[in-house]
Amino acid sequence: MTVSSPQTRPAGRAEAHLRIAAEVRAALDSGGPVVGLETTILAFGLPAPLNAEVGAECEAVVRAEGVQPATLAILDGRVCAGLDAAEIARFCSGDRAIRKVNLQNYASALVAGVPGALTVAASLQTCALAGIRVFATGGIGGVHRDWTRSPDISGDLVALARFPVVTVCAGAKSILDVPATLEALETLGVPVVGCRAAAFPLFYARGAEHPLEDNFTAEEELARHAAAHFAVSGTGILVVTPVPEEHALDRVRLADWTGRALEDAARDGVTGRAVTPYLLARLEQLSGGATLAANRALIANNARVAARIAAALARSAPPPVNSSHPPR
Repeated sequence: MTVSSPQTRPAGRAEAHLRIAAEVRAALDSGGPVVGLETTILAFGLPAPLNAEVGAECEAVVRAEGVQPATLAILDGRVCAGLDAAEIARFCSGDRAIRKVNLQNYASALVAGVPGALTVAASLQTCALAGIRVFATGGIGGVHRDWTRSPDISGDLVALARFPVVTVCAGAKSILDVPATLEALETLGVPVVGCRAAAFPLFYARGAEHPLEDNFTAEEELARHAAAHFAVSGTGILVVTPVPEEHALDRVRLADWTGRALEDAARDGVTGRAVTPYLLARLEQLSGGATLAANRALIANNARVAARIAAALARSAPPPVNSSHPPR
């Protein structure tokens, strides 16, 4: 498996394409903490009305920590850092005009003027353009199983290496090849550090098989680590924190459900971009909704951890090297 990382940042006058909400702009200009939040979760990852509840909950969790949330999307030909309630509701509405935007079709969505829900990779590019240093999501994409037969590797991994942003998540989705994903992150030079996680978590389940070299028990310590990393490196940092214990699924049962879901996908001829949403929906069915409850809990928990890291960074560290926060 070969994974390479581009060495250049987005070119051009980025500010011409940016719309930064007034509250977000004020926080950035004052050096205050901001956390970017993903819209793909809302538009494609969760059913209604749960998606709207989660969108509101994440913003509320971040604000409760004294941090400014910035939900990220493309609207009306602009890259938006910070959405209002009506705009967030639009991404929860099931509007078929909404495009799932990754690094490959990012500019295409801008030019087309279509609403774009941003994947992890596209969210990281947006954070870098706006000067946001911390981003929260559910779980990252990675190397898919059977990658030696069908090389399916998420652009999230390259984005983590390309953009100097702290990404907080509950690990990689359990349907992926976790060892291969960790190997790719090592190749790309992306630090994978735990926040109260001694081992790499498995999204719906707490991890045990893949111990982490660095595990921090306090967000202040993690922020100091991030500041040191940004001072000497241009890559991002992946911070993993486990799903809250009361919502964590048993690893053995989860592995069984995942195996059955993969068999069903092969039987039904599901391939390409359709695989992940198919498998997640099938896991929800097989678990009797337990994966959905775990997903909601971990997303909110990740937002909380991200807010605390952002607040600690704002207190202790200057913006990272190569920050591209555009001038006013």
